Amino acid sequence: MFKITLLPGDGIGTEVVNSAVKVLKLIGERFNTEFEFNTQLIGGSSYDVNGTPLTDEVLGECYNSDVVFLGAVGGPKWEDLPHNLKPEAALLKLRKALGLYANLRPAKVYTPMLSYSSLKDEVLKGTDVMIVRELTGGIYFGQPRGYDEEKGFNTMIYSKEEVERIARTAFELARLRNKKVTSVDKANVLEVSQFWRKVVIEVHKNYPDIQLNHMYVDNAAMQIVRDPKQFDVLVTSNLFGDILSDIAAMITGSLGMLPSASLGSKYALYEPVHGSAPDIAGKNMANPIAAISSVSMMLKYSFQMDKAAEVLETAIESVLEKGYRTKDISKDEDNLVSTDEMTNKIIEEFEKIFAKEALNVFTL
Repeated sequence: MFKITLLPGDGIGTEVVNSAVKVLKLIGERFNTEFEFNTQLIGGSSYDVNGTPLTDEVLGECYNSDVVFLGAVGGPKWEDLPHNLKPEAALLKLRKALGLYANLRPAKVYTPMLSYSSLKDEVLKGTDVMIVRELTGGIYFGQPRGYDEEKGFNTMIYSKEEVERIARTAFELARLRNKKVTSVDKANVLEVSQFWRKVVIEVHKNYPDIQLNHMYVDNAAMQIVRDPKQFDVLVTSNLFGDILSDIAAMITGSLGMLPSASLGSKYALYEPVHGSAPDIAGKNMANPIAAISSVSMMLKYSFQMDKAAEVLETAIESVLEKGYRTKDISKDEDNLVSTDEMTNKIIEEFEKIFAKEALNVFTL
């Protein structure tokens, strides 16, 4: 049995998490696996009830789970709160507390979605990039930090251990893919990047089967748009990864389509990349694909259920090939479906593919 703490959060978070749970329940039935769900508050919804975006009690529930599944946090309702009470502060606290040092952001282009990108089909087709972002160090957490009337300052700092573990994560992932790692830094200007590069090169000595190259972050941003197919695994720091992962997400056509995983040595958190979209919350319009794809990552990286993940990804692509679209990825009203309808379409396709593959196994 796998215990999953659900943190629906704010806005459309509740809707897309409900979709993910429906899919997980089906997978549990078909693959004879039991999932136990425990729903808790986070973000603005937690602040409204508890006066804080993340309570120690909820954090305790996360510690006692196999994985955490997050919806989305934030919204204009809480914009004027102090920084430490904003819904987004819960994410930083959660990542740090659970030791989620590696953020995995795939940017894979579904063939039916090629026309939704601003890039030409021939540039984009076949793109399948995994961005590995260091998540608990760097400038977002470095001290000292602050500002006064005369200046503002932040500290970008990385320890050897922090760089070593994120580099190992990237190399291990590359072994499961096309065995290429691009380490992104700014070593021509920043001493911390010179240190980053030195440590990555040292770690690479343990992975002679993996091709390693280095790229400055400004060039990497340009290359992602110019020729994304050249990349397999990109590994980079917290700040650079934050920027590059959003660039990679948008070239695929929709930020709302993409999943993510945040992994540590003991805990894991999965979440869709999109925000809380308060303007469409409660209207059954949200795109559940990012959340459902996050389930696929969960199955693969936390539960070692590779076959279930494969069937689920095939089901998503099949639904898109048939032209079904939620509002955010629809160019017209043809085949426009709601959140619930898209979820049900994916479940139907999953059932068909699962039944066909089961028949093939039986026949063999």
